[in-house]
Amino acid sequence: MSYPAPAKLNLFLHVVGRRADGYHLLQTVFRFLDFGDSLNITSRHDGEIRLLQPLAGVPEQQDLCWRAAKLLQQRTGCRLGADIELIKRLPLGGGLGGGSSDAASVLLVLNRLWGLDLPRGELQHLALALGADVPVFVFGRSAFAEGVGELLTPWTPSPASYVVLTPPVHVSTPAIFAHSGLTRNTPSIRIAALFDGFGRNDLEPLARTLYPEVAEYLDWLNGQVGCLGDARMTGSGACIFAGFSSRAEAERVFAMRPGHMQGFVADGVDQHPLYGFAD
Repeated sequence: MSYPAPAKLNLFLHVVGRRADGYHLLQTVFRFLDFGDSLNITSRHDGEIRLLQPLAGVPEQQDLCWRAAKLLQQRTGCRLGADIELIKRLPLGGGLGGGSSDAASVLLVLNRLWGLDLPRGELQHLALALGADVPVFVFGRSAFAEGVGELLTPWTPSPASYVVLTPPVHVSTPAIFAHSGLTRNTPSIRIAALFDGFGRNDLEPLARTLYPEVAEYLDWLNGQVGCLGDARMTGSGACIFAGFSSRAEAERVFAMRPGHMQGFVADGVDQHPLYGFAD
């Protein structure tokens, strides 16, 4: 069976503080896209977790798919294993949540294949041990997020199609969060203050300065007619996006991009395709 692992966008991303342990406090809205990675997963009876197509340069025990399966196995005492084949379409370290989404899909699928029936809340708790962006994919809905990204409240933006551009650079998330130039004191808001197009990405100005490609792609997309608000960077980058009122309009703008700019067009979706795999 093939199972989807959708991309996400941060429609805005505010850094509102920092905890004593160094983790940053955030406010953001997560939205899924109808584009992403996919996983072929089958259960094994010998307890072994096998990656059929390991990511180049990523040791097995650091791979999020392997870690997710192993964590679920260890926490539940399950004696079953799995073969996991990842079909990778999302860029590594692009801010689209690819690795986090892959891990969440592994948790959701194996929860069903292994007959564990863990409730969604328990799976979200496990997901947080894998990374701050993993819980929202288990939560399975577009959401306003707080804390380090794990405190989630459903919030549904207006329908939109997106042009997503993927600059050929890797932005280091730890490095950008540790940078002295990062804004860390944006005022917190309540969910009632949200509206389509709200906010900004606090990491974007720094990424613009450190990575000229990010600035180039943002400037080009901001120069196109028909965007629903400003083009923005998602997550810690480097990918950028802009929303449009129709798929046809997004496809039109995407077709006009300079030849060296890569990316894709996708529609926003507000429920994860594997939502029904947890209660």
